[in-house]
Amino acid sequence: MFFGVIINTLAIFIGGTIGLFVNKGIPLRIEKALMRALALSAIYIGITGMMSGENTIYIILSLVIGAAVGEVIDLDDKIHQLGTSLEYRFPSKNGSLSISKGFVMSSLIMAVGAMSIVGPLESGLTENHTILLTKALMDGITSIILASSLGIGVIFSGVLVFLYQGAITLFASALDIILTDAMINDINAVGSILILALGLNILEVTKLKVMNFVPAIAIPLLFFLFY
Repeated sequence: MFFGVIINTLAIFIGGTIGLFVNKGIPLRIEKALMRALALSAIYIGITGMMSGENTIYIILSLVIGAAVGEVIDLDDKIHQLGTSLEYRFPSKNGSLSISKGFVMSSLIMAVGAMSIVGPLESGLTENHTILLTKALMDGITSIILASSLGIGVIFSGVLVFLYQGAITLFASALDIILTDAMINDINAVGSILILALGLNILEVTKLKVMNFVPAIAIPLLFFLFY
């Protein structure tokens, strides 16, 4: 049942490890250029993905409610505290890089999207792992690129991807009844807006606490359940 999820996670771990070795041979100015390229890529992914939304009011309310919940929990601060503690163990050659930044960006890019929902559902319901195996190939390549610029935080995101997709696979039968195409599209749109915000943060256009908006990804599910 979890074959596709495990392969997807391993692809992130292996790709991230390769990216770390590549990183050691990259001059600092090239590393900064790659960071800007990744930021622009995140903005592109965010803009194209958020167009998938079908219920504008649900998306807006999801962001507002999710932001309120995130501020109360203060997820952003907790993630950065965890990243700071890990940085003592895994220091970066570039002081401007942080484990939390790599973790947040790679988690959003690789955990958000229709494939991250449909793939585990298909694995859990039919044991057909085609979508997750395809995603594993994509994530493996993506993690090489991300880790070469963002460091070891990218590898840690594999744990989140495993837990997220594993939970969907485990509860696939129940979720298949609940999830609709419109709901998946709205969840994807909300997540894509967060990816866009992350790209703007990296370019230092904004200073949003993106992780505090993450609860918004789950809010469309509540609207469809109680509408």
